Amino acid sequence: MPTPTRPSWWGGVLRTLVLPAVVALLTAGGTAFALHRPWDAAPAGTLDGIGIALLAAGPLALVFRRANRVAALAVAAGAVVVYFGLGYPPAGPTGLAFAVALVSAVAAGHHHRALAVVGAAAATLLGWLLLTGRAVPWAATGPLLAWIAVLFAAGLLWRVRRERIEQARLAAEQERHRRIGEERLRIAQELHDVLGHHVSLINVQAGVALFLMDDDPEQARTALTEIKRASRDLLREMRSTLGVLRGVDEAAPRLPTPGLDRLDALLDEARAAGLPVRRDTTGEPRPLPTGTDLAAYRIVQESLTNTRRHAGAATAVVTLSYSADSLELRIDDDGRGPAEGVADGTGLTGMRERARSVGGTLEAGPGPSGGFRVLATLPAGRVDR
Repeated sequence: MPTPTRPSWWGGVLRTLVLPAVVALLTAGGTAFALHRPWDAAPAGTLDGIGIALLAAGPLALVFRRANRVAALAVAAGAVVVYFGLGYPPAGPTGLAFAVALVSAVAAGHHHRALAVVGAAAATLLGWLLLTGRAVPWAATGPLLAWIAVLFAAGLLWRVRRERIEQARLAAEQERHRRIGEERLRIAQELHDVLGHHVSLINVQAGVALFLMDDDPEQARTALTEIKRASRDLLREMRSTLGVLRGVDEAAPRLPTPGLDRLDALLDEARAAGLPVRRDTTGEPRPLPTGTDLAAYRIVQESLTNTRRHAGAATAVVTLSYSADSLELRIDDDGRGPAEGVADGTGLTGMRERARSVGGTLEAGPGPSGGFRVLATLPAGRVDR
């Protein structure tokens, strides 16, 4: 059974109450210790109920700081002003709640209003002392201003740190979404290419089998055999792709990633489906980076699928041209050319995305002498295997 957890509001209550409680304990303990110094027989002063209430007002204001940090700062500052204005002894950490409220307000981005509250509190206390004829501790002004500056700096640094943490969190979240989007696109491309290729083969062979069922049973049987093989390959690749999508493929894939080493088998499938296709190679064939190898295979596969679907009676030529740092793929057919809207179809878009994903380019359109041409240039640096 899952371990029971406290409700989320419980953590919020703890975060709200712990800091004020700690400040209250430190203020009470420090003030009591300073008023009744064990090393001095004469007490530094005494507190009545009003003084104790003023010391408690600051920590109490911190309880509500999340609702309004500037108001909490104003209450804590007002309590300090009244405490010293009434002549209570400056013993212990009497301004601790004020310091915490100031840092909290500045860290929340209210530095201008916090500065106004501090200025108003200082002016009020100074006026109070002057009106009552009591001495103003000018010697303490410099250290006090220095402490206030330190508190402001601490609040600003805290705010900068939180903003950087939030920016890092957002950047990590955006990166996660980007990777998810890329993986979805990759899976969508794989599904499109696998389904398009094998279903096209099955459709063509099914048409052949129906047409020859009575007149040429042997040829119909051959077509049905091709349908069985194509459907078996389709199911196998679908299971692999869907296994990745579901996240259940923890073991290494059973089948290698398709590449140009399987190009001849791909061309045989196209020929079996009734598309005469020839392969030409120039340059020195060599192993390619895995991403480039897969992209090249899928581009040829999708191009031949489009040729069977849209070119009508046609032949095709697949040309592989290896150079020092690139591979040029050219797939030409002599069919009737692209149908309306085919040049912007999903298959061509997917091929362009595949080429871009490995740093290459792809162009597609009418061939120089009719038909249709797909021309892809992919980076193909040498790979040691």
